[in-house]
Amino acid sequence: GSHRIEGIGDKHVPWIHNVKNTDMVVAIDDNSVVNLLRLFNEPAGREYLVKKGVPAELVQQLDLFGFSGIANMLSAIKAAKYYEMGENDIMLFVMTDSMELYSSRIQEYREQFGEFTPFDAAEAFARDLHGETTDHLIELTYADRRRVHNLKYYTWVEQQGKTYEEILAQWYDPNYWTDIQKQVPEIDALITEFNERAGLL
Repeated sequence: GSHRIEGIGDKHVPWIHNVKNTDMVVAIDDNSVVNLLRLFNEPAGREYLVKKGVPAELVQQLDLFGFSGIANMLSAIKAAKYYEMGENDIMLFVMTDSMELYSSRIQEYREQFGEFTPFDAAEAFARDLHGETTDHLIELTYADRRRVHNLKYYTWVEQQGKTYEEILAQWYDPNYWTDIQKQVPEIDALITEFNERAGLL
């Protein structure tokens, strides 16, 4: 798609995603992600967060959020608001990347948009973090899940050589996903072997 967040793209459903377990689909504005990336990493942004009461030691760790991690956080906020969750509820989300992958982006954004000022920090904090709403999300029905699952066809059957029969198996075979889970030790061993050969371990 035309969004600025690196990722798998619009309408692409990963082959290994069990859509039957998906309760909600959320759309996140990539401008919000970029604004929060700067809020979390620019000096003016971090200073503003400390002034708002965020512990300094926590602020120093906000570079653990990359683009996808911030998008996941915003999705979690939307879902928590939608389900009217309170202080006794817990919402978990995955921080899938960090700024280690995107360190050059801060300078790129300074050149593209100018310096990130205290005013920018206040605006991002109010609009893109506290102002996140429940728009642009859908709680999936059975039919909705089927519709999302069927999006796999174009990418995986027409482009990647998977079979339509396996797409059907993913939906109808009760053992399909649990059989894959049983392969975890074998997959982990292959990952370790690859990392050793690549010099990552």
